[in-house]
Amino acid sequence: MILILMNLILSILFMFMNHPMTMGMILLLQTISVSLITGNLVLNFWFSYIIFLIMVGGMLVLFIYMTSIASNEMFYFSKNLILIMLSMMIFTSCVLIMMDSYFLLSTQALTGSENSINQFNFNLTKFFNYPSMIIIFFMIIYLFITLIAVVKITKIEYGPLRQHF
Repeated sequence: MILILMNLILSILFMFMNHPMTMGMILLLQTISVSLITGNLVLNFWFSYIIFLIMVGGMLVLFIYMTSIASNEMFYFSKNLILIMLSMMIFTSCVLIMMDSYFLLSTQALTGSENSINQFNFNLTKFFNYPSMIIIFFMIIYLFITLIAVVKITKIEYGPLRQHF
């Protein structure tokens, strides 16, 4: 629950960022939180580890591209952004305190029914069933389009990414 709320806060903060380096940092933090969420849902971390490595590889390409284009841009903290972030953190902590007793009671009621199912075999087939299969296909298509875009951006006959004036 905490990781999902942290991911939501990072998604909202991403909309308010205007510097490429902070956008990359928030995207990296979101990748880490999504990897932790998928690792906790599946009970083995191999799929989340692969997702993390693929996203960090793409982030490195974006980092090189952004530093070559916007390397001299100054970074400023906005007072409005800090105020929004603090209010969101206070709100989510209040929600977590209020919902903690509810989730504690619901997880205690479910522990007896989960032991009868073979969790290991069930968790291995979760990724290739219908709902998560769509996510895997979208990820494959996204990575393929990103690969094509990186190849088109870095053509050797166009010269360096940043022009020297």
